[in-house]
Amino acid sequence: MTLRRPAFLHQTLIRIVALGMLLLAAGAAGAQEAPPLSTGQTLYLPVYSHFYHGDTDRSGKPSESLTSAHISIRNTDSTAGLKVSAARYYDTDGKLLKDYLPAPRTIPPLGTLELFVPHTDVSGGSGANFIIVWNAESAINPPLVEALHADIRASRSVVFITTARAIRPR
Repeated sequence: MTLRRPAFLHQTLIRIVALGMLLLAAGAAGAQEAPPLSTGQTLYLPVYSHFYHGDTDRSGKPSESLTSAHISIRNTDSTAGLKVSAARYYDTDGKLLKDYLPAPRTIPPLGTLELFVPHTDVSGGSGANFIIVWNAESAINPPLVEALHADIRASRSVVFITTARAIRPR
């Protein structure tokens, strides 16, 4: 004996599957949209000189792991360069610790400017950040700015990325 599905159930199932596929396709297309062209931005990049984890100890403090941070400023435009005029490093309290660019630097099309905060530099704290200012002579693809954080040991490794976001300067 074979069971037969009523025709309306079969059609409803097909509509649900089709709608699901449409929603997935729309989501994938939306995630791939290019950001608007720009002639410059001020970017905020979160950076962690350490992060907390695990349980708290007797004094109420959690475990802490130090990280290095490899900052990557990538010019995503294939036809025009951009100029980075500032890369300032701030601590958790918002105090300026270091200006990583004493003079503006030009990044050629598809080029990358790299900065590094060593594992031993704990001055930033868990709420450290970079303010990065860039501009271009004409509207271009905005750069991709990320920090790759790493704590690599023989017994375990932790690696994660933070991404910059555009903010309004004051």
